[in-house]
Amino acid sequence: MNAAPGTLLQVSDAHIAYGKVEAVRGVSLEVAENEIVTIIGANGAGKTTLLNAIMGVLPVSGRVSFASQDMTRLEIEDRVAAGLSLVPEHRELFGAMGVEDNLRLGAFRIAKTVAATSLERVYTLFPRLKERRRQLAATLSGGEQQMLAMGRALMGAPKLLMLDEPSLGLAPIIVADIFRTIGELRQSGVSVLLVEQNAQAALQIADRAYVMELGEFILNGPAKEVAADPRVAASYLGFA
Repeated sequence: MNAAPGTLLQVSDAHIAYGKVEAVRGVSLEVAENEIVTIIGANGAGKTTLLNAIMGVLPVSGRVSFASQDMTRLEIEDRVAAGLSLVPEHRELFGAMGVEDNLRLGAFRIAKTVAATSLERVYTLFPRLKERRRQLAATLSGGEQQMLAMGRALMGAPKLLMLDEPSLGLAPIIVADIFRTIGELRQSGVSVLLVEQNAQAALQIADRAYVMELGEFILNGPAKEVAADPRVAASYLGFA
């Protein structure tokens, strides 16, 4: 599969296994520059597994190309340096460290002047983090912790931000803030690959969507067309 002009991430015929159990089978996807792409599906469909393989946490059979560079054999830190970043489902913050210290950990591979600019950008996106910059991460609310996890990933100035269930366990008003920020990221030139069980919110913000079931994509296309598919409406949006 040849990448179209402007393609940032390309995954081709990916197979991912846990031992002898194949969790993802033959999936291919693309994310273009300045695009939001979402993957929706039930728990256990393979969505998180796919993100982890793209990031290099799990081995993958197939091809992962990012910014025209083959990522297949690169270590995680090299993928981060290339402009790829992942916010994991459980955030994985350092609770005993302050907010700003957590953020600065996301900029360990970049120059101090760039890190300072990134920090101000994060504080502009998430003013609440600036208010709590001396506070321990463990004492933040769930929504604030999600903002901190996203801010830490943005400190490295990624070209593509992958988000795994950013709305999980959050109040609706906080979810609205998170999705508003995702839209602002695209406007600022950061592409987003979004894994989300809140299919309605994800399909509203995304340009394109993939529907995953049992380790395979069963449907993909423009988000509005995917949302209008009767199978998606019944299974994920609650409409008969």
